[in-house]
Amino acid sequence: MIKVFLSHQSADTLIAGQIAARLKRMHGIDSYLDVIDPYINRRGEDLAAHIRQEMGNCTQLLAVISDSTRSSQWVPWEIGVATEKDFPLATYASSGASTPEFLRKWPYLRSEADLDRYATASKSARSTLVQKREYLTESAARRTSTEEFFKTLRGSLGQ
Repeated sequence: MIKVFLSHQSADTLIAGQIAARLKRMHGIDSYLDVIDPYINRRGEDLAAHIRQEMGNCTQLLAVISDSTRSSQWVPWEIGVATEKDFPLATYASSGASTPEFLRKWPYLRSEADLDRYATASKSARSTLVQKREYLTESAARRTSTEEFFKTLRGSLGQ
């Protein structure tokens, strides 16, 4: 099962919802989107613990970035948590926003076609993870599948 944690600033809720809908409709991929979550109005440690719990139910992270992301404390934090978990990670630049240099470490998407490439790479990496779990530790299998995700997605995006 693939489940994407959609990290985004509240100003980007509409585009994040469109991404979640496309992933589900076109690719059968579920997403976690915090706009429907009763915890969203909580602050500090309670919210951080809740986000970590929800991320634990996901298999990867897609960060929706825009000019509004600069004011977010949570999007960079969520990216950090996903990195610690060896999640396949990518960014989606909405509204023609430029991808900050530090986020170019990961594949970056700019269109629906790129989102479709993301879904294909996600499915391939998930298949690799399942296969590698048979003879590698969980962390080694996750690392290997995440590396495949990055290689496959970057290749299809020309990055």
